[in-house]
Amino acid sequence: MKAYYLLLIFVMLILQSCSVKQPVQMSGNPLFEGWYADPEGIILNDEYWIFPTYSDKYEKQIFMDAFSSTDLVNWTKHERIIDNTAVKWVWRAMWAPAIVKKDNKYFLFFGGNDIQNDNEYGGIGVGVADRPEGPYQDYLGRPLIDKIYNRAQPIDQFVFQDKDGSYYMYYGGWGRCNVVKLKDDFTGLLPFEDGTYYREVTPENYTEGPFMFIRDGKYYFMWSEGGWGGPDYSVAYAIADNPFGPFKRIGKILQQDPEIATGAGHHSVIHEPKSDKYYIIYHRRPLTETDGNHRATCIDEMTFDKHGYINPVKITFEGVKSNPLK
Repeated sequence: MKAYYLLLIFVMLILQSCSVKQPVQMSGNPLFEGWYADPEGIILNDEYWIFPTYSDKYEKQIFMDAFSSTDLVNWTKHERIIDNTAVKWVWRAMWAPAIVKKDNKYFLFFGGNDIQNDNEYGGIGVGVADRPEGPYQDYLGRPLIDKIYNRAQPIDQFVFQDKDGSYYMYYGGWGRCNVVKLKDDFTGLLPFEDGTYYREVTPENYTEGPFMFIRDGKYYFMWSEGGWGGPDYSVAYAIADNPFGPFKRIGKILQQDPEIATGAGHHSVIHEPKSDKYYIIYHRRPLTETDGNHRATCIDEMTFDKHGYINPVKITFEGVKSNPLK
């Protein structure tokens, strides 16, 4: 009988321990240490990846790091995946990476040198590597786009693959946005049906940082508004039936919270298809910082209403729940 009661107590203790809820793992914000901005988030080879700008004085922005995770909580830093020893024409302002995997190669698009006119050398370049963590080499040995068209500064590029397999690149600063069609090997541009190469698609209030994704057959075009160094930096969006618009502004979905951080903008979006969750990856400025370059990379969940409109994103210190890809 004593043995019976001991066994019963043992079973109850086991059941009790099993019923204790384990704490939910959260990513926290910022996601990782250091000053990083303009983050490009993507899923590659069953891992989450973030490719950001190293946020410092322009003359010190001559390299890029990357970060990988299997669950959005634990991140591994990959240092100097590309720098100006590999891209010799860049001497400052290596900005806003965009990443594409194609034919078992990884193509990293970036802005370089912050050119202010057509007499300065720089623009949008391309690196190539065999692995997402690099090292990346200069693919072209020159900028892909090195001039100012439609008054759009050649920065803040995002590469988008359409449903038919075509690759388009949206880019532009100074309040102007262009779209170009890329050759399949990314060595140059293809003309549109009217023979032009640079099509302006600037929406209302556009500043920089374009991003595009497709959901339920609709094209969601997103961009940053306001000044990147100020508290009013934010993200707005439009919805269209095709990749060229017209993009009629719907409204802001990401902006500062005076209780948490300012300058929330220049984002990207990751769609995790298994859970059908959407994550917005962006940078913001901690309330304790006044230096414009002190920007940190963060993540929060992005949701939609029943009509397909994006709900306003609440920026948080907690971030998002762990979401393993395997």
